[in-house]
Amino acid sequence: MPFKKWEIGTADKETAKMLAEECDADSFAALIAVSRGIKSPAEFELMMSNEPLLCEPRELADISVAARFLNKAIEDNKKIAVFGDYDCDGVTATAIMLGYLKDRGADVCAYIPDRADEGYSMSKPAVLRLHNQGVNVIVTVDNGISCADEIEYAKTLNIDVVVTDHHLPPEKLPDAVAVVDPHRKDCQSSFKEVCGAQVAYKLICVMEDKEPEELLSRYGDLLAIAIIGDVMPLINENRSIVKYGLGLIKSRPRIGVSALINSAGIDRNALTSGRISFGIVPRINTAGRMGSAYRALDLLLCEDMMQALTIAGELSDDNALRQKIEKDILGEAVLKIEKNGYAHNRVIVVEGVNWHVGVVGIVASRLCDRYLKPAIVLSVDGDMAHGSGRSYDGFELYNAIDACSDELEKYGGHALAAGVSIKIEKIADFRNKINEYALKEKYLPPVLNLDLKINPAAMDTDMAYAIKALEPFGFGNPAPQFGVFGVTLQNITELSGGKHLKLLFKKEATVFAALLFSVSLDKFCFKVGDVCDLAVSLDINEYKGNNMLSVQIKAIRLSLDYSDDIFVEISEFDDFVSGYALNRDLLCPSREDIALVYRSIASSPVSEKRLEYQFLNGPGYAKTMTALMVLSDLGLISLVNGSYTVSKGKNKTDLMNSAVYRRLKGGD
Repeated sequence: MPFKKWEIGTADKETAKMLAEECDADSFAALIAVSRGIKSPAEFELMMSNEPLLCEPRELADISVAARFLNKAIEDNKKIAVFGDYDCDGVTATAIMLGYLKDRGADVCAYIPDRADEGYSMSKPAVLRLHNQGVNVIVTVDNGISCADEIEYAKTLNIDVVVTDHHLPPEKLPDAVAVVDPHRKDCQSSFKEVCGAQVAYKLICVMEDKEPEELLSRYGDLLAIAIIGDVMPLINENRSIVKYGLGLIKSRPRIGVSALINSAGIDRNALTSGRISFGIVPRINTAGRMGSAYRALDLLLCEDMMQALTIAGELSDDNALRQKIEKDILGEAVLKIEKNGYAHNRVIVVEGVNWHVGVVGIVASRLCDRYLKPAIVLSVDGDMAHGSGRSYDGFELYNAIDACSDELEKYGGHALAAGVSIKIEKIADFRNKINEYALKEKYLPPVLNLDLKINPAAMDTDMAYAIKALEPFGFGNPAPQFGVFGVTLQNITELSGGKHLKLLFKKEATVFAALLFSVSLDKFCFKVGDVCDLAVSLDINEYKGNNMLSVQIKAIRLSLDYSDDIFVEISEFDDFVSGYALNRDLLCPSREDIALVYRSIASSPVSEKRLEYQFLNGPGYAKTMTALMVLSDLGLISLVNGSYTVSKGKNKTDLMNSAVYRRLKGGD
């Protein structure tokens, strides 16, 4: 895992004490809230409240126009089509609007485009199909804001269109009957970080002339799933809806959701936003990725439990297949990235023949997490490639892609996610161009945010229970993570056949165990006796009626003197390997530096990550990495099973025999 910048939150203890007393809340929960910017009792009570508090729907521009028009269309018995999307937000939005219109007795149908054949949002062929089915009105959910041409085409076929969307609008809005989108420049809505399903729901509230809290018992479960699935920040009304929706699912889930929970093997009473995110959302998404999104729509509207269980089982099987395909593509992508040196690029662009277009976005997300860099994954089909990209806070992917638009056939998206279509002969030029763009941008290292620094002696079950009061957790309100510094590694135990590790640490008189998941012993570069810093989360492990503290390690590093200079060195080293830049003063190791690295490897095989730590406060990251390149170039060392070893039979040689060293010294 590459280096992240650890940023530790601070909290004014007096403010936290005041909030805890004023709101009759746990002092540790108040301390975390203060570290996240909560300062007043009103803000803290809103954060902790179990009562749903939603924004006024009529704040949204055009929503009253849309409501009047659709109510009239129902009265006039016009045929209405709900035009949705194939992802979780789009499917749940379609289910909400379609179910509502059916309850109203409307003549209504649904249309969800095929991910592979049609792509996202409205298209003229789709509009023509609906026209041939006698549709008079289209209401979009979770799409439509960028469909000016398609909406104009619909008008020529005497089809009226109402747009409900939450994506960023173009400069000129489409000429629809109404355009309901919180991101319109003239929209006065007070909270704009909503998903497509929420916009559709708010329209229903206005059509019914009801306050938004009044209809939550009918739609709160689907709204919660949509908000979590579309990774909306769990603040303001989003938090209220998810908290209420989780309670609704626990107490009386609709048949389709109950079937999904059953199929995913989730304990309904232990349901959390995390379990929705990892257990339910992927199964809804997999319908559109691996076949038809209509299956997920049918499931959410299903009223027969046996039928629902059948569909949910199919989606679970498809999800397992999707996971296998994803794993295979990820493996291929990593091999290509490592072989071609793309890991050192500012933006990773990797392509493969006939990679499943339904999972390339997930693979891009995995690569972004793995390399801590924006990643774009392309599936080549004939002379074209289609793909998806993901980024992290600090690098706006859409802007980067937009700067390379002359290399692309089609593109779209936002800051952290985007889609592209490109001719295969232009992929190499696109890779170079987007990296040249990234070189001009200020490099911002990926950050690991820690709420507070804590003493391991203070960690207990009371602390873990206090954290639960801040749920639900997710984007915008992540599960708290804490920094535990200067602890000595005492023991390492393998778990689950070596898949996970149980680590024992000590600081002064306190000894505690912590779990490190999905890391095997051969990939673990730390040794007994190392003094480490940990980023941990705290939870409750219930076993045979006993509640015990569970400490989970989210990140681990040697306890060293870290400075921001390391990220400058990482950036410069990557640019050197990629051939984009050369800072000789920072990168070129001395003969003594190279000898130091060589002697360390000669004493015993050592992993690259261990070497990074070992010489971080010596030659430094960049010179250590270039020293490894020089030694490898000369054949003096080799990488075997993840560890560097001295090559047998190799004698000393002139450093200038290394092409890498000559380049560093300006020899060629």
